[in-house]
Amino acid sequence: MSVLEYQEMSDEALLERSGEEREVFGYLIERYESRLRRYLKRLMPGLGSDADDVLQEIFIKAYVNMRSFDTSMSFSSWIYRIAHNEAVSWLRKKKARPETIDLGEDDLRTFASSMQDSLLSTQQHYSKDAVHRALAVMPEKYRSVLVLRFLEGRSYEEMGDILAVPGGTVATLVHRAKKMFSDTYTHHEQHS
Repeated sequence: MSVLEYQEMSDEALLERSGEEREVFGYLIERYESRLRRYLKRLMPGLGSDADDVLQEIFIKAYVNMRSFDTSMSFSSWIYRIAHNEAVSWLRKKKARPETIDLGEDDLRTFASSMQDSLLSTQQHYSKDAVHRALAVMPEKYRSVLVLRFLEGRSYEEMGDILAVPGGTVATLVHRAKKMFSDTYTHHEQHS
């Protein structure tokens, strides 16, 4: 097959083909490396040079476990689940708790505009520092939900697959995360 033919194949078809031709898995790595790096940086500030190690672990686990791929979900959700679990594991091993989340300007604007029914929508401006600090102090499970929903643009169904929780639980987590963010944001803005 030509490179173009591989590039046009679905993720699931590439994964299936990878069982027979190892080098085909490289196309999946190419497809997901930058997306997963961005996700990890959003979820795990201060990752720095460890990003490559975490990414390598994600792709190794995906390759080793490709036979157990759950075809009821998309490959994208499956690889994000592996990435999420690796991120949580890395944070626990490092006992890392960020002091601040440093979102880029585009992410910050996207996040702020996505929080339509929260405190941010009632104000003409938002404090970048307060947003960063509020996200940083949130428990990982709530920060993960906000990142997946508002920065990664994942549907509730995809989030359920990634986090391995039912859809109703995702809705509850999103609601709680938004409320927690709003409360924490208000606290940090008042103390700025």
